Order: sequence, then C-alpha cells, then structure tokens
Amino acid sequence: MQPQRGTSRRELLNWLLGASLGSLCGAIVYPILRFVSPPETPEAATREVDAGATNDPELLDKGFKIVRFGSEPVILIRLAEDEFRAFAATCTHLDCIVEYQKDKRRIWCNCHNGEYDLAGQQVAGPPPRPLDAYRINLVERGAGARQIVVSKA
Repeated sequence: MQPQRGTSRRELLNWLLGASLGSLCGAIVYPILRFVSPPETPEAATREVDAGATNDPELLDKGFKIVRFGSEPVILIRLAEDEFRAFAATCTHLDCIVEYQKDKRRIWCNCHNGEYDLAGQQVAGPPPRPLDAYRINLVERGAGARQIVVSKA
C-alpha cells in the first residue's frame, strides 16, 4: 500500500499565487467597470417646492436663503418687500455654493471670487455661464400669510 499523497508546498504556493493574482485583477477591473457604467440617477420628480413664508427671519436678516429643490440647492433672494428671485445655488465654474451679498447687491461665489448680477448673469471672475433661473410664485395661505413657491422656469 502506498501512503496517501498530500498537497506539496509547490502546489500550495501556486494556488495562493493564482488566488492573489485573481483578487488583484478583480480589485482593478471592478472600479473601472463601475466608472464606465455609472448607476442611473432618476431625475428629480419635483417641479416646485415650498420655500417658506415671505416674512421668514432668514430672508429678512441675510436677504437670501438656500432651499433644496429635489437634490439641487437653490438660492432664494429677497430684493424688496414683494420682489424675490431664485437661481441655481451652484456656481457654474466649479459647483461651489454661492451666496447673496446684500450690501453689494450681488451674488458671489467665495471659491474663486466669481460674481453674478441680480439677473444671474456672470459679471466677474471665472464663471463661464450665467446661473439657471427659477420661477417665483407668491401664494396666499390662510390669514394673510404668503408662501413662496419656487418652480422650474
């Protein structure tokens, strides 16, 4: 009778080397495949959003407010008692969040000193195009309270 032969060291090392090589290939190929075929992101089903009351303290103090329109930020600006404007709150240069400077009456991006006027047009700095505009509707709700509704233009 012959004794039963086990796995030799050489076979074990070959198996470990092959498994390591296979894992390395998988670790390289999987991220590339995920990059080439990104998951589908559904478009925001939101067509309008309630941005709050016209007498919101944040709008009264700072003159602007950032609201969520689906997954996108929108800047709501109060220019006068009943005059509001809304634009996409991401700078067209590198997608930084913009803010409204009430004293200078401008929309400003602090990342690279980009400036927009109150119509959303680029005035200074590196932004390549104007901000996307949104429509504002003032809706009466209850006892004299008016709500601001932002919708796609």
